[in-house]
Amino acid sequence: MQALVFSSRDYFQKALTTARSGHDLRFLETRLESATAPLAAGYPAVVVFVNDRVDRDTLQILVRGKTRLVATLSTGTNHIDVPAAREYGITVASVPSYSPHAVSEFTLGLILSLARHIPRACQRVRDNNFELEGLEGFELKEKTIGVVGTGAIGEQVVRNLGGFGCRILAHDPAPNPSLTALARYASQDEILRESDILTFHVPLLPTTRHWVNESSLTRMKRGVILVNTSRGAIFDTRAVISGLKSGQIGGLAIDVYEEEAGLFFTDHSSDILKDDVFARLLTFPNVLVTGHQAFLTDHALRKIAETTLQSLTEFESKGTCTHCINT
Repeated sequence: MQALVFSSRDYFQKALTTARSGHDLRFLETRLESATAPLAAGYPAVVVFVNDRVDRDTLQILVRGKTRLVATLSTGTNHIDVPAAREYGITVASVPSYSPHAVSEFTLGLILSLARHIPRACQRVRDNNFELEGLEGFELKEKTIGVVGTGAIGEQVVRNLGGFGCRILAHDPAPNPSLTALARYASQDEILRESDILTFHVPLLPTTRHWVNESSLTRMKRGVILVNTSRGAIFDTRAVISGLKSGQIGGLAIDVYEEEAGLFFTDHSSDILKDDVFARLLTFPNVLVTGHQAFLTDHALRKIAETTLQSLTEFESKGTCTHCINT
């Protein structure tokens, strides 16, 4: 099957090429949006990623160009107007699970990096400064950690945290009974009130957008540490900045950002940063930002490629696929 891969990078191209299974793939670094959608004319399938903008306008152009399948290399589909795709007869396929361990382990790395000031310590040593003043950290064993969302990734976060001996609270509208020996499920108010560290593993939905906001921050412990490896818009970034300035937030680690489209996955080292909100975040010494890399492991890439190509194979032969979400 012919497919045009948008927002492609070397790691995606290598993984997809290795597992190609006879498909004719063309790779573009270009981001998919309405202005670039005409490039897909004649391709029955396009492959996209989280910062492509597959909105109604883009889908209109794709369907005119005879595209029938949009396969995203991600679990989340909030970058795709799924109802509009259904309306236009375009099938959407996702990767429901690739490696919860990849994101979970990265989350633990962020938490430990903040707890022990590892980025600051590393930079000091590079400057030949071996002073320990200001690097006093804390042990996770002494803390209450709240895990918001206990799906596949959140479950692994709870299990990994279990080895540190900390108190774990969990919050999810559908509690996972297999975790009750490791974590206690709590209401939103309770997990906000009692957690020293909050880590988020939820999809972006109307009910989760700006879960962390000016109001919810006032209900958290002063000095709370926040970690987000799910979707950027779970946090109201301006409210988070206010919380950092006031000291209500004691530390922040994010692998995702509310306005990351057009910023992440691209080298801007020679550019002037035009996003004033993001630039402000980077000025805080207790903020750790990575560029949406939590998923990026060899195992996860292999699974993402295999699942996506399976969708192409099934759709080509049957007109539907196991991981289609809108048929």
